[in-house]
Amino acid sequence: MQSQATSRILMIRPVRFGFNEQTAGSNAFQDAALAAQPMGVAQENALREFDEMVQQLRALGVEIMVYEDTADPYTPDSIFPNNWVSLHASGTVVLYPMQAENRRLERRPDIINDLAEHFHVAKVVDLTHFEQEGKYLEGTGSLVLDRMHKVAFACLSPRTHPDVLAEFSRQTGYRTVAFHAADTAGKAVYHTNVLMCMAETFAIVCLSAITDPDERLMVRQELEGLNKRIIDISMEQMAAFAGNMLQVLSQKGQKLLIMSTQAFESLTPKQIDLLDDYVTLFHFDLSTIEGNGGGSARCMMAEVHLPLK
Repeated sequence: MQSQATSRILMIRPVRFGFNEQTAGSNAFQDAALAAQPMGVAQENALREFDEMVQQLRALGVEIMVYEDTADPYTPDSIFPNNWVSLHASGTVVLYPMQAENRRLERRPDIINDLAEHFHVAKVVDLTHFEQEGKYLEGTGSLVLDRMHKVAFACLSPRTHPDVLAEFSRQTGYRTVAFHAADTAGKAVYHTNVLMCMAETFAIVCLSAITDPDERLMVRQELEGLNKRIIDISMEQMAAFAGNMLQVLSQKGQKLLIMSTQAFESLTPKQIDLLDDYVTLFHFDLSTIEGNGGGSARCMMAEVHLPLK
């Protein structure tokens, strides 16, 4: 059975990070007040947060593969590479259709070519042609994967279209579990990975965000069927990015759960005790990245499951 977590993580170091007007319409997690800040302030603070996170992850024994962003073209959200690519233990690379035009520019063939020098790439599944039809599926933002059992959970939204989801399933062999979710204002949750984190032995999920009772029960039963301990978070905790965590491994096999400080501070003592039974928790200040980008720790990390050459 394939491992759920990996010790190899790809991250993109930002050069022009900032509030992205093109994504704000569907991402309620972006703080519109930050849009008025000078861009240089956001970039400077985000770069500090990014470098500190990379330094600490490496100190924990995680292999971080950092690629520098390019100043041109302008890609304010390049710090979130998990939306345009996923890298699988089968040697499959999947490229995804993105809603915002400036996010499509994040796709980097040079990075895929560089990875292919060191890892076995058997197949590239390119779903980007769906952009021409206005249909999107934004990587492991839209998809929360149980890699061990090849099950993909997806909350449908303007960025997660059922047609692309079906094609992903056909091309990769993943079974899909689709549902709808909304925030406290009734707005569709833009990405599945802000309400759900899939780990090896547990799943963190905001069940109350799943608006339809039948769908809520279905998701719960699916997770239980995968033998996951369910850790249910509140809507307020979801808003603090408590669903946007990622289990990673150190190179010595230590199980780590990575999150932002805001997410960690939203957890209850009981939830922390529960998680401590399975993993070691680590958190980083990502307040600038979260406020401007509307994404958190999980969004910054693209797992490299490709087999080494």
